[in-house]
Amino acid sequence: MAVVTLAKALNMALRDALRQDERVLVLGEDVGRLGGVFRVTDGLTGEFGEQRCFDTPLAESGIVGYAVGLATEGFRPVVEIQFDAFAYPAFEQIASHVAKLRNRTRGRLALPMVIRIPYGGGIGGVEHHSDSSEAYYAHTPGLKVATPATAEDAYWLLRDAVHSSDPVVFMEPKKLYWSEEDADLDRRRVAHFGRAVVRRQGRDATLVAYGPAVPVALDAAAQAAREGIELEVVDLRTLVPFDDETVSASVRRTGRCVVVQEAQGFAGVGAEVVARVQERCFHSLEAPVLRVSGFDIPYPPPKLEHAHLPGVHRVLDAVHRLQYDDEPDVRHLDRGVA
Repeated sequence: MAVVTLAKALNMALRDALRQDERVLVLGEDVGRLGGVFRVTDGLTGEFGEQRCFDTPLAESGIVGYAVGLATEGFRPVVEIQFDAFAYPAFEQIASHVAKLRNRTRGRLALPMVIRIPYGGGIGGVEHHSDSSEAYYAHTPGLKVATPATAEDAYWLLRDAVHSSDPVVFMEPKKLYWSEEDADLDRRRVAHFGRAVVRRQGRDATLVAYGPAVPVALDAAAQAAREGIELEVVDLRTLVPFDDETVSASVRRTGRCVVVQEAQGFAGVGAEVVARVQERCFHSLEAPVLRVSGFDIPYPPPKLEHAHLPGVHRVLDAVHRLQYDDEPDVRHLDRGVA
């Protein structure tokens, strides 16, 4: 066990992948000498050389298109996009070619590539630097989509993504890059890619979250527990594939569900989770499935992001709306935590 940050775990995953497979390449804007805006690729060029980890022009569509060519020639490119909204110029490449090439060639041409995208708010970033764009990729057939919330998951999910024969969009929560935890990165202990995990056991309701919303859900569960409300927290880990089994089993145990996401609510991943839970757990539900999300607005200026991002008090408000008849009243829980 060692104390590592999520960013360091990602760096270690890339380093180990480069060491173990000479086909792995890392490319993107400032990933070389600078080590990336968030220093996730720090030291990789020095260790593996500019042929394995290299800077590209400031042209996201060209970067992804170049990676497609590398993947078709037998390499395993890992692309870094500096910020979430910077990926939009490359979306045509991603949706039209990255996601469809294997299907278009009837499986003859695999596309083993990873597109790493730092996403979400919470760092005081301005517009185009704090988007939650995961729904675009999850909605695009042919892509796998992962989003870790812990350092240990960041390491193993990225290792799995690099070795996948299908393209993976790897969404990294920016505000969690510097969170520290005790992590065992030497020995895999649980299944990861395509499997959700129960982060906290509970009996009264299930909180389903992913990426940057997971710590919010855990904090809300901890606060509710002090008032006698036991909330179960499920971390999705991957959006595609989606783990219906783990989510449904949890909701059937608790009978109630709140989905928490940082992204805006309308047509988001949370809406899909609500639909799947409603379809699979209808006869077990004792209340409507609710969502807690960001507002349906462009990302606000840094001084207002605290009001936009879903916090503990909004999660607890949703728990109260689940209309407990025989359970403790949660209306008096502290609303001062953003």
